[in-house]
Amino acid sequence: MGSEGLGIARRNPRLFVMILVFMYAAISIGPAWSANTASTELEAASGLFEAAERPTVATLPPPGDHWVWVPDRLLGHSLLYDGDTGTVLGTVDSPSLLTPQPPILSTERKEIYSVDISYSRGHRGERTDFLTIYDLETLAYKDEIVFPTHAATGNTAIGYSGAIGSRFIGVFNHFPATSISILDLEKRVFVEEIGISGCAGIYPIDELRFATLCGDGTASVVELTEEGRKSSLVRSEKFFDTLEDPVFMSAGRIGTRWIFVSFGGIVHSLEFSGVTPVSSPPWSLFGGDGEDGGHSEWRPGGLQLVAVHAASERLFVIMHRGGAGSHKDAGPEIWTFDLAERKRIGRIEPPSLMASFLGDNLGISTNSFSFSLLKWILPADTVHSIAISQDADPVLFMRNAELGAIGVVDPEDGQVLRILREAGLFGPTLGIP
Repeated sequence: MGSEGLGIARRNPRLFVMILVFMYAAISIGPAWSANTASTELEAASGLFEAAERPTVATLPPPGDHWVWVPDRLLGHSLLYDGDTGTVLGTVDSPSLLTPQPPILSTERKEIYSVDISYSRGHRGERTDFLTIYDLETLAYKDEIVFPTHAATGNTAIGYSGAIGSRFIGVFNHFPATSISILDLEKRVFVEEIGISGCAGIYPIDELRFATLCGDGTASVVELTEEGRKSSLVRSEKFFDTLEDPVFMSAGRIGTRWIFVSFGGIVHSLEFSGVTPVSSPPWSLFGGDGEDGGHSEWRPGGLQLVAVHAASERLFVIMHRGGAGSHKDAGPEIWTFDLAERKRIGRIEPPSLMASFLGDNLGISTNSFSFSLLKWILPADTVHSIAISQDADPVLFMRNAELGAIGVVDPEDGQVLRILREAGLFGPTLGIP
């Protein structure tokens, strides 16, 4: 190699690697090209004008039980996958949020809703917050609702927006103070901003009520009028200690009941069917089966680490070995619990997400020896986030926030059903429509 080539390698190694790749491609393809090949290609190209594809508008099939939203922070969009086939059905863009919030789907109105923001000068200037409304069949833009508050944005954005019944959507704001913006889907207007000082997140309860988690260890319930305005706000009694053992915002829902898990592995269940929230006696993830005697080196952790299948009352929690401060660490196992029995009934290991992600980018077939070697070389997979479908034959989705591959697993036996490939580059959450 000449001195000029060595200089490029030292100054810009990425450019040097790209040059080598193009040289390799040229050498590999060059011998296969001949005058006959060129003639054949030209004849084929001329036929394209005779059978030109006519523009059409694709439509989505009816919503499936195993659809899943896969937000990507770097690309600024959410991909909609069919978990049964592994195909991408569509994309919804949210480029200006730190983390795109999983879009909200309404089968009743046949619409998809996305919380978005924009700036008059690209990434600066006057800010506008709005809800974009898309057609459910074509993903075509239909309308938008502009609201005057500033939608919260964060690492996971869990609980930052939610459907309150079939008519309203709530959007969590955290500047200059925490509040909820109420948007009316029927009239297409912003209704009002409801202050929730010291609280965060939206946990829908029924047609006119939602809960929010508060920093003093309580939960608040906000009830709306028929027109979406604040009717009342009621606080629960303290059910967790914010300093000693706080709970994750990631939670699971069974009707009017929400299940929260603490950093230390304590499960809290809150029932919101009455006027005042009622908490059940808490229990430990480590004492239910008698194996750990209530103490363990394992801890819950991750980003979207809690999922609940409502019909079977099964709780799924990402677990890892760690100590205090490791609550955002990815875990090598998902533990399954029977909520009625308060007992662990299974442990699931993630599929080979890292090998799948790297294999796709390197062009390595999953059936090849190279892929098997890749799985053997790479460390054991861990995941940050999980979500479970709510049908009678559910599937469990899981992802590592730093990889563009989503595992689809049978929650009963942990069998890997498939890997959703080319799922972006980086994202902390998943969303079941």
